[in-house]
Formats: sequence, C-alpha cells, structure tokens
Amino acid sequence: MKKINLLIITSLSVFLYNCGTKENLFSIASKDLKLIYKPSESVNLRIENTENIAIDSVVYSSNDEKLGTAVANKTFVYKLDKLPFGNHNIKAIVHFEGKEMACEVFFDLVSNITPKLYETKDYTILNTYSHDVNAYTQGLEFYNGILLEGTGQNGESTLRKTDYKSGKVSKSVSLSPDYFGEGITVYNNKIYQLTWQNKVGFIYNAETLAQEKTFNYFAEIEGWGLTHNDKHLIMSDGTSKIYFLNPNTQKMERSINVFTDTNAIPELNELEWIDGKIWANVYLKDVIVIINPENGAVEAAIDFSALKTKNARTLLDGEVLNGIAYNPVSKTVFLTGKNWDKMFEIKLK
Repeated sequence: MKKINLLIITSLSVFLYNCGTKENLFSIASKDLKLIYKPSESVNLRIENTENIAIDSVVYSSNDEKLGTAVANKTFVYKLDKLPFGNHNIKAIVHFEGKEMACEVFFDLVSNITPKLYETKDYTILNTYSHDVNAYTQGLEFYNGILLEGTGQNGESTLRKTDYKSGKVSKSVSLSPDYFGEGITVYNNKIYQLTWQNKVGFIYNAETLAQEKTFNYFAEIEGWGLTHNDKHLIMSDGTSKIYFLNPNTQKMERSINVFTDTNAIPELNELEWIDGKIWANVYLKDVIVIINPENGAVEAAIDFSALKTKNARTLLDGEVLNGIAYNPVSKTVFLTGKNWDKMFEIKLK
C-alpha cells in the first residue's frame, strides 16, 4: 500500500533541564525519559543528584497542577492516561538543606492509534457534477436537499445555495470586501459562517440567506472550518486544534488536539460531521483525515489525490482539495476544491 504523505512532523519537544542555579545540582533523571509518549504509558520520575546532597522531598507538578510529593528521592510514577494529546511539562521542586530548586522537562503525548490508510481503490466515485470554477470553496453543507457553499477571497466571498446536480447557483449573497469568507454550517435552521482573520462570524436565516447577527470569536484565532453535532458548533483555526462551541453564545466549551500515533496534524481546514466522526481537509494536502471527536485521535486518512486529475483544467497552486458535504438522504459524501470545475459524490467501500 502506498503510504499517504499526510503526517507532517511538527517540531517535537526536546527535554529541557533548568534547575535555577549555575551549579545545576539536580535534574530530572533522563535515563528513562522519552520525547514522545502514548496515553497507555507512565513516566517514572526521579532526581539525578550530582553532588549526592541529601534530598528532603520532591514536589512534582504538570501543566501547573500538583501531581504529588516524593519523600527523599523515591521514584514517583506519573500515569498519562488522563492527559490530552499535545505538549506537556513536568516540573520538580527539590527541597534540600532548607532550600529549594526547580527542574523541568517537556514531552509530547500522541495517540495510541495508528490511522488506517485508504487509497483510491478504497472508495467509489458514484457521480461527477459541475462546480463553479470561480468558487474558492471554503465550506460545503447540505440543508433540506440544497447544497450550501461558502466561498472565500476578499471582494469575492459569498454564501450561496446550489443545485448540486446541475451546479447552478440559485441564490447568493456577497460579503463585504473587507471579509474573507471561511467555513459554514447549519444549526437549528441558522447558517453560521466564519471569516478568516477578521475574528468575526455571521448568522443567517437558512431559508432566505438574510444576515441576522454577527458574533465575535472567543479568542485571538483565525477562522477556517466549521461543522456541528447535536450539541456544538465545531471549529478549526488552521492549527492542529479543534474547538467545540456553544451554538447560542459561540463561546468555547472544550477543545481537542488532533494527533496520530507519531505527531500532530496541523492546518486542519474544512470540517464535516459524519457518522459521529469529524472529517477534515488538511490544507495543501490531498487527504482527508477522520478524527475521533472525544480525544482528537486520527483514526483514518483517505488519499483523494486522484480527484485533482479529473478536473478539466490543470489546477494552480492553492487550488486544493477543500469542501466536504455529507448528504444524509443518500448517505454519500460530496467533495470538491478551491476553483475546481468538478464535484464528486463518493462512498467508501
């Protein structure tokens, strides 16, 4: 099987030792420490003591939460099964001779799961439809049998209704030239649309496309992809993080970090909720990853590079795979890309 080139290794942590003085009398023992751990593992913590100074106790903490205290220099076992994926620290405060000294190390926690890899032979193209070549697709979603599409680029961003079989746009509203449109989703008959760097989103009437409200982002982040489940709006910001928002307040209630068993997956873009999982485009990659929404583990990756060649023209740089819509009637997935002239209805075998 051809290996899908999706796993972009981000800069992994290196262990840092900082004991607060020039002497560096103490450090967290490095013999059994690793750069990368999985949730099923534990870390055995102990202090290395170059001068054999008597240690009264060691207080361990991680991510500003106290783990516990080791009397003298007994080994302290830190179980990792409750941690989210991502970068973490372990800090030790060494108490000795009426003084104290701090030491710290860092590591990355990754998924236990090796993603299943799907190739071209593992999915079927059921239908090919026309797609507006001028649509810089940022969001795609079905609503009552109509395909909704959000497009980007300053001065060109729109929200539109499309007859997916013909590719004809039946209704379209334009965003102000100041806004670069991003992901869209429908929740309780309202369309939510993100913008890229304006840190503001829009809420529309799903029937008329009349804009009803605006909302500010909950943090200093960019807007990329948007989908929803029964309880949350689900948002990406171009990093490896996905946010779950309260639909009424648009405030974050929780987040996940998206990881394989080796590294984070950055630049998550357009999102779609399908059968209890999050499907996500990876920006500038010809793959879609399938993500566990509870912990961020990448469970599968699908190679859709063959779809690019089925466009009638050669695609330019940046005209990448982007746009995922699940049709609950046919139980099939619709895929397109930025300025693609085709849209594809597919089903995994």
